[in-house]
Amino acid sequence: MDTAVQPSQATKPERHKVTGDVHLLLRRGDEILFGRRQNTGYEDGAWHLPSGHLEADESVVAALIREADEEVGVQIAPVDVQFGHLMHNSSSGGRMALFFLVDKWDGAPENREPDKCSALEWFPIDALPDHMIGYCRTALDHIAANTQFSVFGW
Repeated sequence: MDTAVQPSQATKPERHKVTGDVHLLLRRGDEILFGRRQNTGYEDGAWHLPSGHLEADESVVAALIREADEEVGVQIAPVDVQFGHLMHNSSSGGRMALFFLVDKWDGAPENREPDKCSALEWFPIDALPDHMIGYCRTALDHIAANTQFSVFGW
């Protein structure tokens, strides 16, 4: 009896599952809104864009609009969301980080997650904060160069 496994019968590797992240570049002229992270367990003290994870049965635009309201209290119309950059980031086994540009919104930005964010501040695009999460700075460099896709950390 032949018990050898034939190549066609070999177990296929499990499909890779990727977490989707959405990042908001809320722009006011030549400035971008950042929040300073706290109590998150990852890069606390670093400045980062309002962002969050894509939930099941949610489009990336819907996720961005939801996160903008939850984190900074602004309402964004889908038509005002512009694609900026897609980054395949190696963090946590692999993430797809989508960056969106928004120049028009309703409401005044306010810190709606003070347990995770110690401050909100506008920074000029040409004078970004020193302490940022690395992949975010790299993505902003790509956006400034009009590069729509990058790979980070692989």
